[in-house]
Amino acid sequence: MFVVIACVLIPRFGLVAAAAGRRELLARPVALAPEPGGPQVVGEVSGAAEAFGVTEGMRMAEALGRCPALALIPPDPARAEEAWEARLARVEAIGAAVESRHPGELYFGLDGLRGLLGRPERACEAEGEARSRAPASLSRLVLERARRVVGRGARLGAGPTRLCALAAALRSRPRTGDVVVPKRAASSFLQPLPIGILRDRLGDEWLGVHLVDTLERLGVATLGELAALPDSAVADRFGAAGMRALAMARGREEPLRPRPPREELREELELPDAATGGQLERALELLVDRLLASPLRRGRSFRRLRLEARLAGGGGWRIEAVLRSATSSRERLLLALRPKLSALPAPASHLALRGLELGDGSPYQPALTSDEHERRRGLIAEAVRHARAAAGRGAVLRVLEVDAGSSVPERRATLTPFPEQMPDGSSASRPGPSGSVAG
Repeated sequence: MFVVIACVLIPRFGLVAAAAGRRELLARPVALAPEPGGPQVVGEVSGAAEAFGVTEGMRMAEALGRCPALALIPPDPARAEEAWEARLARVEAIGAAVESRHPGELYFGLDGLRGLLGRPERACEAEGEARSRAPASLSRLVLERARRVVGRGARLGAGPTRLCALAAALRSRPRTGDVVVPKRAASSFLQPLPIGILRDRLGDEWLGVHLVDTLERLGVATLGELAALPDSAVADRFGAAGMRALAMARGREEPLRPRPPREELREELELPDAATGGQLERALELLVDRLLASPLRRGRSFRRLRLEARLAGGGGWRIEAVLRSATSSRERLLLALRPKLSALPAPASHLALRGLELGDGSPYQPALTSDEHERRRGLIAEAVRHARAAAGRGAVLRVLEVDAGSSVPERRATLTPFPEQMPDGSSASRPGPSGSVAG
């Protein structure tokens, strides 16, 4: 059967971006310093630092205790995101619909690229291979094309799930070629993998680390041992996160969620030396004016923005601002962004403003009708969009009754995404017995 998901992995992408071309630093024990205002843990580490036992997410005191010669590089998330966005655009240019949670790791489906590369049998005949090897050969053709657009330093792998594809990419090497895991071998491929591979795969960073650490203390060392645990025991001890980890260990995951098409709404301004106070506020006002005048905005309002800075001493800084309602008012945008400047940790050489999420093109105006129910549905829909802009797509759910008479509490109801629009085009779901909202 044709392999479904491909993974492109570039190890230490954020560290390389923060080094800004000084690749000789990566031969020494170096790590990304903690982000300003964030937890005091190190970021991505070099191979020399890993040899001392330093790992990403380790506390500063422990990392320096294991490697006293460890050098810290200021993180630059804005530079890493810009470089990664350029690679994502090149992968999308070959026809792939990509999903990416953070710079250095992306996934895309291979099935949709069959028509672009031709029938697998013809691809194999062109290479002089047997027709029985057509699906695997087509997979390798797609991976090789992705390698050409991403760069030779990337590791690529493919498998029926994200976890399989990630593990295959971790095993691949430029000299040995890409690793492709067929669906029939997925279970045996996952079983010997260490449980630590799930540490960053469960969505919530703290929850993933806590779950994996607890499993390791209980003696569960591999995915095969996790997959052998009974469902009831995992659900009782770890809840929904444990059941998701159990499904991943057994080779089951939800489908890919490719990102929607993006438009770059970003304005940047170079600052004079030691710009502070009023100078920063004037620069912010200029950036807001430029963003509002951008032709790419096409009259739409802003719901979520990000303020970015490149620090004069090295590294970067960024902070997001979520508006209570989408707006294109200059005064309201400045009112939300000005307080963020006080969190700037050091003098900046560049200041940038990026529009992350846009609202409707026309400003909000109450309908000229006496239908109170319709007005309330519009307000609920706006509140749902605001909550999701602040906390993610899974921030607002509703309780849906499944089997009210079941003796098992977990079967009586389930949580589903709260819809912003009904199939008939109304603004939000109509109230009913199962319309409770959970944040």
